[in-house]
Amino acid sequence: MRTLKLTIAYDGTRFVGWQRQAEGESIQGLLEDALAHFEGGRVTVHGAGRTDAGVHALGQTASVQLTCGHTAETLSRALNAHLPEEVRVLSVEEAAPDFHARFNARSKTYRYQIRTTPIADPFTRAYEWHIPEALDIAAMRQGAQALVGTHDFAAFRSAGGETAGTVRTVTRSELSDRSGLLTYEIAGDGFLRHMVRALVGTLVEVGRGWRAPDNIGALLQGATRDHAGRTAPPHGLFLVRVDYH
Repeated sequence: MRTLKLTIAYDGTRFVGWQRQAEGESIQGLLEDALAHFEGGRVTVHGAGRTDAGVHALGQTASVQLTCGHTAETLSRALNAHLPEEVRVLSVEEAAPDFHARFNARSKTYRYQIRTTPIADPFTRAYEWHIPEALDIAAMRQGAQALVGTHDFAAFRSAGGETAGTVRTVTRSELSDRSGLLTYEIAGDGFLRHMVRALVGTLVEVGRGWRAPDNIGALLQGATRDHAGRTAPPHGLFLVRVDYH
């Protein structure tokens, strides 16, 4: 038995998300079905993060245990030959026997894109939340900075999450603006269900002047989900990378 580490990129537009489900195509299901072809039996692929339907990944990480003797390079080529074009295995690496993509992860980085031009870009609209109005970027940056540190993010957690605790540590929370394309990046030791999208939705309300920047800090003091902003649409979100050191 060997353990492999896979790095995967995917356009999540038409998929039901990372996790295999009873109906619809999932990234996990596609990988497991493709690997089973080489393993000669059922396999289980563990992902570092369970991205939702419509969410994309630039560097999702997964782990799998196999007995087949194909080299990592051969498996990488073979998987891409079997997978749809929206899903690419960027690399396959031999890993330590006890490596687990989810439990060994130390940090994850997410990116969310917002287009604020009057007209949406037809070529990138599947990867951006289009808001056809100017936003107060300075206020949004002030609110975003309040998220750095160890806080209780219960106000930004949607119902249905599996983890019991809601305290997380955010190490980076930054917003950049380039010609009407806002890019928000956040890194931390873990994220709750829909947490990044809820944060983005709340920051957009700050940018619209619907709430003050210091309200973000207040939401981290025991507020509930109904006190924060709407959950941003999934198609603007990317899992950028997962770090293990």
